[in-house]
Amino acid sequence: MKSDFKFSNLLGTVYSQGNLVFTEDGTKLLSPVGNRVSVFDLLNNKSYTLPYEHRKNIARIALNKQETLLLSVDVDGRAILVNFNARTVLHHFNFKDKVQDLKFTPDSRHFAIACGRFIQVWKTPDYTEDRQFAPFVRHRIYAGHFADVTSITWSSDSRFFVSTSKDLTSRIFSLDSEESSVAMTFAGHRDSVINAFFSANQEIIYTISKDGALFQWEYTKRPSDDSDDEDSDEEVDESKMSWRITQKHFFFSEANVKCAAFHPENNLLVVGFTNGEFRLYELPAFNMIQQLSMGQNEVNTVNINKTGEWLAFGSAKLGQLLVYEWQSESYILKQQGHFDSTNALAYSPDGSRVATASDDGKIKIWDVVSGFCLNTFEEHTSAVTAVRFAKKGQVLFSASLDGTVKAWDLIRYRNFRTFTATERIKFNSLAVDPSGEVVCAASQDTFDIYVWSVQTSQLVDTLAGHEGPVSCLSFGVENSVLASASWDKTVRVWSLFGRTQQVEPFEIYSDVLAIAMRPDSKEIAVSTLSGQIQFWDVENAKQTGNIDGRKDIISGRYLEDRFTAANSSRAKAFTTIDYSFDGLTLAAAGNNNSICLYDIPNEVLLRRFTVSLNMELNGTQQFLNSSRLTDAGSLDLLDRDGENSDLEDRLDNSLPGSRRGDPSLRKTRPEIRVASIQFSPTAASFAAASTEGILIFSIDDRVIFDPFDLDMDVTPESTLEMLKEKDYLSALVMSFRLNERYLIHQVYESIPVVDIKLVANNIPVVYVERLLNFISSIAMTSPHIEFNLIWIKAIISAHGKYINTHKHEFASALRGAQRFIARIAKHIVRTSKDNEYSYLFLSTTVTSEVDEEVDEDNIIVDASGDENSESDIDQDEEDDEDGGWFDSEKTQKYNNESDDDSDDEELD
Repeated sequence: MKSDFKFSNLLGTVYSQGNLVFTEDGTKLLSPVGNRVSVFDLLNNKSYTLPYEHRKNIARIALNKQETLLLSVDVDGRAILVNFNARTVLHHFNFKDKVQDLKFTPDSRHFAIACGRFIQVWKTPDYTEDRQFAPFVRHRIYAGHFADVTSITWSSDSRFFVSTSKDLTSRIFSLDSEESSVAMTFAGHRDSVINAFFSANQEIIYTISKDGALFQWEYTKRPSDDSDDEDSDEEVDESKMSWRITQKHFFFSEANVKCAAFHPENNLLVVGFTNGEFRLYELPAFNMIQQLSMGQNEVNTVNINKTGEWLAFGSAKLGQLLVYEWQSESYILKQQGHFDSTNALAYSPDGSRVATASDDGKIKIWDVVSGFCLNTFEEHTSAVTAVRFAKKGQVLFSASLDGTVKAWDLIRYRNFRTFTATERIKFNSLAVDPSGEVVCAASQDTFDIYVWSVQTSQLVDTLAGHEGPVSCLSFGVENSVLASASWDKTVRVWSLFGRTQQVEPFEIYSDVLAIAMRPDSKEIAVSTLSGQIQFWDVENAKQTGNIDGRKDIISGRYLEDRFTAANSSRAKAFTTIDYSFDGLTLAAAGNNNSICLYDIPNEVLLRRFTVSLNMELNGTQQFLNSSRLTDAGSLDLLDRDGENSDLEDRLDNSLPGSRRGDPSLRKTRPEIRVASIQFSPTAASFAAASTEGILIFSIDDRVIFDPFDLDMDVTPESTLEMLKEKDYLSALVMSFRLNERYLIHQVYESIPVVDIKLVANNIPVVYVERLLNFISSIAMTSPHIEFNLIWIKAIISAHGKYINTHKHEFASALRGAQRFIARIAKHIVRTSKDNEYSYLFLSTTVTSEVDEEVDEDNIIVDASGDENSESDIDQDEEDDEDGGWFDSEKTQKYNNESDDDSDDEELD
């Protein structure tokens, strides 16, 4: 099994804090998730997470107009410049202060940041600059505000920008120092100004304050001076011109304004409030178009895409992300992560879906390819502790602290079975028989294991024998052998369908934290509190191996620790382990910052992954900052929220002493941990349920061996040369290696129909998904309908088995091909239906044009009125066959002329 796994996606978290950014075409949305950035492709229904990490949670992100540079800044002011297309980090920089806002100019030559009460304008890094040693070069610092700046808005020509502040004012500045006289202060609001916007023609400026006031500013003269200058319209005295309030509007809402966004081309204003309400207004008339709510929690950010059709909203309290199409009043995207920490996860048998369970009592089903949540089950009334899929993947089982085990139908998305014990018990472990006939659960309250029949929902057996609370259960894949571990330092293996229930315990000599059974059910792995992983042969009840994981675990230091990380024994053990599909590799993780992959036969560490670099989580740092440590403890643990300027920031609604729940609450400092880990059945990835979400690590496909990767001569010219030599397979593969769309299109349409089947049979499976995707993308607009259908048929006939076993990889391509085929079928049916009577009319018209009449004596009268008997007609036909009607020279001349005509038609 390969071990070259790389971080590929983050599920379970869609938004945490900060601002949302649309790409220039408006089809992708960038959202900060903790210390990472996720990208949601709204058109193709996919999402991915950029691989880089910040040291702390991200506060602001910005993307330039060309979509090449992404700048993200964390809460401490540390910035990372990223090549958005290549997803690589270009530069790290520290602004050394908290950044309130970050905006690129429309021409992307500069960007402005709001640090404290100052606005800093920097030049955008450009590779064309000669002798530029520093990637970030500061253009100028703008001052004038007396409190923190809240937002920055650029004009469409990139000459001016408006800043808003908590000092109840807004100010306009010019980028060019020669236009410094433009600077002016907009005063008049009675609360801190949230945002300000330019109109499309830049003649109107709108400012919005926190108390719900909207002021409209225009560059005019004093109203008292109108009468003096009526006759002199041609010459305007600039000294009498200034920005003045021409209109005042109020939202009249019980809640304060939290965020706002404006689309100048459509004059659309979107405002979000602290009670979860958002409104749409048309300016300058201030007509309210819509008024909706996304919940009871405040709307933290709002953004509008370039066309003005889609609105993006983010709520940090619930981790909610919405993309709303206001014209059709429908949701394009509606996603929400788990409110509490994730306890367990399970892969579906085909590897296309992941089920997660959380302390909030919810179970979510995630699509691995798209990264979106497919459904949420909320019937449990307490924390869900374990989830398991049945063998066919159509049924999901879950165990909860509310004393029930539930079975969920994943076709109709409903609960169809509920299993309970004779008394109310908090179930914390679950195992499902491979045949799907029985389900087992155990609790730390009792020492028994409960077995139910899935068909009847009846409790069929209670397995007794453990002398301590049962901590974990596990079934194999091959047969119905159940392994259970307990705090009595034993592991027992049960044969549920055997004739005897005599069970010999395995003595472990330490508390068992996790257990996993090899897929062939012949070996079990046990993780103990002492940091050891022991391997036991099930048939012979002998220990076959042991791995000491204490030296491999990265255990960080907590802020309240009085000892170093090296002397900490808090997390020196694995609390979750899982076998790979071949049984040769074991993944292990726990309440620490490491995920370890072990080679079982050699008992060695293959790889170690770091879960997170986020310093806002306890346990991620090896060494604490000594300057922050005092005799009373760490300065980071002091409660300073009472010093905030806003009332809602000073209020504390959390429970005293609460250590879990909403990670954004100030009394909570989340701890780094991995609650569950599992390999995908397809062996291409594994998932880990961490504090920040579901981390997906998958094998990097780019390292797959391909002879064309070793050839330096793969160029468009050599590809066309292959095509000219009729080596169609090599030409097609080379075009895919170059990934030039025009070249792929040219090669694709140059392949003759007779060779399609041969090329489809021999094309490597690596390129099958790319070829299907390409056909799906061009088929909707291509005039070659039959050609594309022949290709699709040939590919599916040749590689149907591979596609069936890798459904999750081909989901998008097959969906596109299915859409194309359905559309063609629909057009054909509609065309035949529309032309049914036209065909009948034309067919009857052709027969009626031959004006022939048949009398009773079988005398046929032709158009000239001559009568011919049947014998004459027969004779004429014989003469026609023998060429007797025409002279041979005339016949030859006629045939030559007809041949010439046919040749001309072919040339035409």
